[in-house]
Amino acid sequence: MARLHHLLLLLVLAFLLSASAASAAPADVEFIRSSCRSTRYPALCLQCLAGYATAIRRSPRQLACTALNVTLSRAQSASAFVGRAAAGAGSGSRASSRSRGSGAVRDCIQTVGDSVDQLRRSLKELARIPRRGSPEFAWHLSNAQTWVSAALTDDTTCLDGIADAKVDPHLRAAIRGRILELAQVTSNALALINRMAGPH
Repeated sequence: MARLHHLLLLLVLAFLLSASAASAAPADVEFIRSSCRSTRYPALCLQCLAGYATAIRRSPRQLACTALNVTLSRAQSASAFVGRAAAGAGSGSRASSRSRGSGAVRDCIQTVGDSVDQLRRSLKELARIPRRGSPEFAWHLSNAQTWVSAALTDDTTCLDGIADAKVDPHLRAAIRGRILELAQVTSNALALINRMAGPH
């Protein structure tokens, strides 16, 4: 029953996002598309953000904040997934139990948790950014860039750690898929934050 409720919630959310995208002004969607071209993964960027076009409009700040909120949500989901995947593997065979207990998986759980914390800090910094031209603008923007860059480093550290460790192949593939997507959306969010420093 809980699973059905969760599925219905996802369907409603997907409907609302598609409705929002459909009602958005073409210029708002084009602003997102154009901004996403500056990222490493433009198609993923547009996919993640087009549904928020009516809220973003043509604001670089709102675009960066939305991208960061989406990234934080993905990071929280990935963190929970890695924990569940490791616990599920540990309830199986002895080999799987060794995989769960490996330092690489434990380190990955820790680094993804750190990534969540870094993204939260970055969101707080973006909320403190005053108007452009203020002496504090560059300071808070630099702090946000630093936190997101650190989060991206955490994602990469997890990927590198499980790539070389003696981890169960199925567990490695499951973790890698989630963390790789997280690293990509984090990279995109950082690129959009960096755009705030440029001329508008």
